[in-house]
Amino acid sequence: MDVVRHLVNQGWIEVIVGSMFSGKSEELIRRLRRAQIARQRVQIFKPVIDTRYGDDHIVSHSEMRIGSAAVQDSRALLSQVKSDTEVVGIDEGQFFDAELPKVCDALADQGKRVIVAGLDQDYLGQPFEPMPQLLAIAEYITKTLAICMVCGNPANHTQRLVVSEDRVLLGAHGTYEARCRRCFDPSLASPAGQTKLSEP
Repeated sequence: MDVVRHLVNQGWIEVIVGSMFSGKSEELIRRLRRAQIARQRVQIFKPVIDTRYGDDHIVSHSEMRIGSAAVQDSRALLSQVKSDTEVVGIDEGQFFDAELPKVCDALADQGKRVIVAGLDQDYLGQPFEPMPQLLAIAEYITKTLAICMVCGNPANHTQRLVVSEDRVLLGAHGTYEARCRRCFDPSLASPAGQTKLSEP
């Protein structure tokens, strides 16, 4: 999707999903910047939990950045959207609560263009809620692929490189890397998998 002027009361949801290092945030920033260039009224949000690159910007792994507001949850996001806002950008959608799809739906019903970027799978390769629910109601979906750090093929998975059973473990290079289907091994990140691998 690119810059599009709204028809009267015509809102919609765009979702950008993929593994880590696949360019999701870059694509989100690109769309939001183009909307700003077109002089559309834009508001941008991210979850307060994502403090990797600062509190007031969305920052891609390639250092692209755009100003944003950090919010506690989906309801806080909804309460901060102004009535005259035309485009709402949301990064790291997987870190929001289960209310995010309902909030995005409500914003689209108000005639706003809603763009959400996030991981569609967790470190085990399982659907990462609430992204699957957003994918089901979105008008436009973009799936981004990274490059597998083992073999160089297109990568759809996020390989956790440290052992932890926490579903949410903030990190970037050194904590995660992109892997293709063949090279992805979720057992490497679980204590049970590590025990099994170390047995004689």
